[in-house]
Amino acid sequence: MKKNLLVLCTGNSCRSQMAEAYLRLYHGKDCNIYSAGIEKHGLNPFAMGILMEDSIDISDHFSKTIDELDNISFDLIITVCDHANEVCPILPGNQIKIHNNFKDPSKMNGNYTDIVKAFRETRNEIKQFCRNVNILN
Repeated sequence: MKKNLLVLCTGNSCRSQMAEAYLRLYHGKDCNIYSAGIEKHGLNPFAMGILMEDSIDISDHFSKTIDELDNISFDLIITVCDHANEVCPILPGNQIKIHNNFKDPSKMNGNYTDIVKAFRETRNEIKQFCRNVNILN
């Protein structure tokens, strides 16, 4: 039986969406992968574009809050920002929690080139983390 894995972030707009996509790519055969936020900020278009560089299409994803997934019992919760880790709600069950804070590229100020660079850097960090995270324990 597949485990249910939740990636939790503040707004479910870029970091958690990217992590959901890469976790599905690397671990989708072992887990049902979901992402949500403490709040709902909408899917970030830069996140969509950066993932398309790896031929990953998340255009059908949408921003959602943890409350919208309250019917799912999670085995593993991965928080990808300090805020989500600090305010992560207590969910029923015995979840394993993993935390890794990734810099929020949506906070980057600057020109288009600077913003794309920030999204690529965060994407690459998330990609490596998702490839190497041990989800089976």
